[in-house]
Amino acid sequence: MKTPVSLLATCLLLATLPAAAQEHAHHDHAAMQAGHQASMPLQDVLAGEWRSDANRARDEYRHPLQTLEFFGVQPQQTVVEITPGAGWYAEILAPWLREGGNYVAAVVDPAALPAGGGRDYQQRSRDGLEKKFAEAPAQFDRASIVAYDPVAPVLGAPGSADVVLTFRNVHNWRASGQAEGMFRAFFDVLKPGGTLGVVEHRAKADVPADDKSGYVGQAQVIAMAEAAGFTLQDSSEINANPRDTKDHPNGVWTLPPSNNHDAADDAKYKAIGESDRMTLRFVKP
Repeated sequence: MKTPVSLLATCLLLATLPAAAQEHAHHDHAAMQAGHQASMPLQDVLAGEWRSDANRARDEYRHPLQTLEFFGVQPQQTVVEITPGAGWYAEILAPWLREGGNYVAAVVDPAALPAGGGRDYQQRSRDGLEKKFAEAPAQFDRASIVAYDPVAPVLGAPGSADVVLTFRNVHNWRASGQAEGMFRAFFDVLKPGGTLGVVEHRAKADVPADDKSGYVGQAQVIAMAEAAGFTLQDSSEINANPRDTKDHPNGVWTLPPSNNHDAADDAKYKAIGESDRMTLRFVKP
C-alpha cells in the first residue's frame, strides 16, 4: 500500500527533529487533525445528505446559517435545544456538534403529564426523535435527550450549558402558563456568560397570554427573559418577513408549513411564506 505524500513528508520532517521537538510536533499534528474534525463547516452540514429536500427548502425562511452565526454558536460548545419537535434544527446541530461539542435535545417528559392527548402527543414526539437519532448513528450517535417536567423544568446540571436555543415555542408556554418557569430553567442550566437564543413568531404588539394566534409581542419575550435574569445582548431581523400581515384566520398556522387554509388560497399564502419572526440573543451575566 502506498504511503500518502503528506504523511511521508510529515514522517521525514519528524525524523530530523530532536526527541522533545518530535513529541511537540506529534501533539500539534494530532491537535490539528482533531480540530479539523471538530470544525466541520456549517455550510457542509446544511448540505448533508441526511437532510430531506423538504427540510432544506425551509432554509429560505429559517436562515439556519445566519441564525446560528448571530447566536454565536460554536461547534465545541454544549448546546441545549428546547422541544426540537420533529428535529429540523437537530438535523443541523447534532452533526455539527458531534466531534467537538454536545447536542442535548430537551423534550417534555410524557410521564410528567396526565393520561390523555397531551401525554400521547409528547410520547409520539419523543419516540420520533429517538427513531431519527437511532437510524442515522453517523450523525446522531452522540446526541442526547433530557426529559423535563414542564411544571418544574430542569434541563441539566446547573451551569452545564454554553447555549440554550428555542425556536417558535414561547407562544405555547405562555398559553399554558409555563413561560416564566421555562425561562428560569434556561437561566439555571447556562454557564455564566452563556447565551440564550430565541426565535419566535412576532406579533404587531403585546398580546394576551391566552391569545390563539401563535404570535407574541417582542417586548413581552424580552421582559420574560429579563425577569429570569438575562440581559438582552442583541436582536436581528434575519428571520423577519414584512409580507406577513399577522391577521390570518387561523393565526400563524394559516401560513406555511402548516397551511391551515382553504386550498383556493394556497397561492396567496405561499407568496407570503413563513411567519415574521423575532430573533433575540440574551446573555446570562
